[in-house]
Amino acid sequence: MTRLIILPFAVTMALLASCSLAPTYERPVAPVPASFVGQTAEAGSAPVAALSWRQVFTDPKLQEVIALALEQNRDLRIAALNVERARAQYRVERSGLLPTVEVNASGNAGRTPGDLSGTGQSEVTRSYTAGAGVSAYELDLFGRVRSLNKAALETYLGTEEAQLSSRISLISEVAVAYLTLAADEGLSELARNTLALQSERLELVTRRFDLGSATALEISQAKTTVESAKVDMEAYGAQVARDRNALTLLVGSEVPEELLPSSLPSDAEADRNVLAAIPAGVPSSLLVWRPDIREAERALKSANANIGAARAAFFPSISLTGSAGSSSADLSDLFTSGQRSWSFVPQIRLPIFDGGANRANLNIAKADRDIRLAEYEKSIQVAFREVSDALASRASLTRQLEAQQALVEATSTSYELSRLRYDRGIDSYLSVLDAQRSSYDAEKNLIATRLSRLSNQVDFYKAMGGGWYEDTRAGAVAEQRASNSQ
Repeated sequence: MTRLIILPFAVTMALLASCSLAPTYERPVAPVPASFVGQTAEAGSAPVAALSWRQVFTDPKLQEVIALALEQNRDLRIAALNVERARAQYRVERSGLLPTVEVNASGNAGRTPGDLSGTGQSEVTRSYTAGAGVSAYELDLFGRVRSLNKAALETYLGTEEAQLSSRISLISEVAVAYLTLAADEGLSELARNTLALQSERLELVTRRFDLGSATALEISQAKTTVESAKVDMEAYGAQVARDRNALTLLVGSEVPEELLPSSLPSDAEADRNVLAAIPAGVPSSLLVWRPDIREAERALKSANANIGAARAAFFPSISLTGSAGSSSADLSDLFTSGQRSWSFVPQIRLPIFDGGANRANLNIAKADRDIRLAEYEKSIQVAFREVSDALASRASLTRQLEAQQALVEATSTSYELSRLRYDRGIDSYLSVLDAQRSSYDAEKNLIATRLSRLSNQVDFYKAMGGGWYEDTRAGAVAEQRASNSQ
């Protein structure tokens, strides 16, 4: 009897040596070149993901705004709740690896009429039981339960990667929204300064007209520049309001006024105080740090594990049901010696004919694995293109910014010379007007180019997988990854 009671537990311990029918997983070869176009991979390059985002976005105000967004953004909260749900779902699946032990107690009483009792007298019978039991515990001889557990684990870890991806996207979106607001604030300020300057020019031309040295046409031309500056000022003012609304939505609350930018910094200040320098040469192998790629690989691993569960369905399954306790007709004698009771009900299920259902399920599992493989490879190719685009634009934007700065200086000089020639009566006011418009447009384009250059750096940060760890100690990334895999 004792051996029969112990037998299920002995068999359970033997499961530690049981086999798994899931295919051995090997990471697929990335379907992209080893380095990016026009780039030389630097030996020992560290992934951007190994950096804290505070090491990348170095502007103190921007850091505060990003921190607020990470704390209050609703989309990020939803992503975190999805992780919690997936973790709970994994724990449900993992519980199948261990038997479910239940303790129960019951009583039963019944009355039998005399004409049915066989003695001619009515009878009242009572029985009481109490014990613990295991219900339909499956012996995982062929790894079906463990394969399902592995699939659930990879799904859960995939939601963690999705959360990290959402976090990186939020950081990037906040940074771009912040820089866009700064650029539009700069354009609004430029429009205000231009309006003030052109208003002074209009007054000067009006005085010259009163003295007979200017024409009505020149007054009309001067007024066009004033009204044009007013239009721009109102348009940029409205755009600044929309930029603030966009930033507020990303952050999840009103951004304190002292944290809002007034304009884009100069090029030298931006390189020192807004964004850290991004390495020029990086190998494409660092793309595996992107959380969306890691999420795709988790999905591939999950599909691979499901093949093991589908294969195990072809083999016998054994489940155990057993209980041990006490039974008695009298409640007071329930736990006295000699009242012990037990039951042991093993069951074996051997598939003979299922109309091809198991074969079809295996084909589905294999097709799902192939789909996830294609999605994984595509995610790498998309990431490679995003990084390549960011790198291709970087050098061009740097040269464009230098040329735009030179253009601003040239048009500014041209405007000053045209104004002096007009004041001395050498040129018409039309030449001043053309020079002023060229200078104004060059200033606006300089701000737009600075924004494009900074946004390109943010795009590169996001394309390479970002950085989300607050802890910047050596090995922090490895520690975090190790904990995620457990």
